[in-house]
Amino acid sequence: MLSQKSKYALKALGYLAKFHGNGPVLMSTIAREKKIPLAFLENIFHELKKKGFLLSHRGRFGGYILAQDPDKISVASIIRIVNGPLAMLPCVSLNFYTTCNDCCEATCGLRGIFQETRDALLKVLENKYLSDIIDKDLK
Repeated sequence: MLSQKSKYALKALGYLAKFHGNGPVLMSTIAREKKIPLAFLENIFHELKKKGFLLSHRGRFGGYILAQDPDKISVASIIRIVNGPLAMLPCVSLNFYTTCNDCCEATCGLRGIFQETRDALLKVLENKYLSDIIDKDLK
């Protein structure tokens, strides 16, 4: 299941993607519009800025912008930054691999199924970008 932190990060970045190219957006505006607690969003944006996904501008016309075009930032990369592995078991994670404490990988019946699950999920999330998660306008 997608963590609340990942959901907030994706909602906020989708909002920034919608206004990409229009200048910085205040964090308080994003928090209000997307119904995200400001303190939580500050923590998320700090992580994303540190990893190079966001740029901040100070001053009267300050706020946040995406560091890259929304067509170049994958949904998978954002989830990995704020949540960690996409895999459901640590022994099938490509980027955060660790052995499971309570089983033998050579004989584990779960491993194969969850490798397939990981591969299917990665196929989708690595080929979806912030531009794909922009909220639709009501007509």
